[in-house]
Amino acid sequence: MAALHQIWAYITLGATGIVTEEATPLIGGLMAHDRYLRLSTVMFAVAAGTWLADLGLYYVGRWQGRWARQRWPRLRVWMVRTFKIVRRHPWRASLAVRWAWGLRLTLPIACGAARVPLPIYLIGSAISAASWAIVFTAIGWAFGETTLIILGHVRRYENYLVALIVLLLAIGFWIVRARHVPDEVVEVLASGDTKEMPASGQKEDAP
Repeated sequence: MAALHQIWAYITLGATGIVTEEATPLIGGLMAHDRYLRLSTVMFAVAAGTWLADLGLYYVGRWQGRWARQRWPRLRVWMVRTFKIVRRHPWRASLAVRWAWGLRLTLPIACGAARVPLPIYLIGSAISAASWAIVFTAIGWAFGETTLIILGHVRRYENYLVALIVLLLAIGFWIVRARHVPDEVVEVLASGDTKEMPASGQKEDAP
């Protein structure tokens, strides 16, 4: 793959991770396995792209919360449910932004609306994005390796494999939504939480 095409591929992977979610690092891992791209650079591009997107969502929650609630009325439901949890557990919430199935858009916005300190969110969301990108890119690479062993030559089946992965992810996402996984994520974030929310010295905007 020419250098210019490689650069464009890395940019595309970084830009689409927030939208296509696991499909992006998985496909990036497949491409790295076939030596079209470098595995470490794919991981970095996916992590950096999703981290920047999560920072953008944090900004929306912190400084454009009213606009977001008016633009997406359904967003308010999950923001209200996660707001107090985020304030009680800023580290836990920041570390969960990439791993919180069903709350990947809502949780970063809630972190912003709850005024999670920026340094905490920067570090926590960076760890979350990096670990998520590494795990799923590695799975994509390993999937290519397994297919290579089984089929002998992965390139002949490459397009079918990518299409199959995207299809399975779409079906999985639908099943996850249907089974109300966001409810379970909220319960996990709040696990062991029996304390009342501490009083704040500053007046904060409601979500």
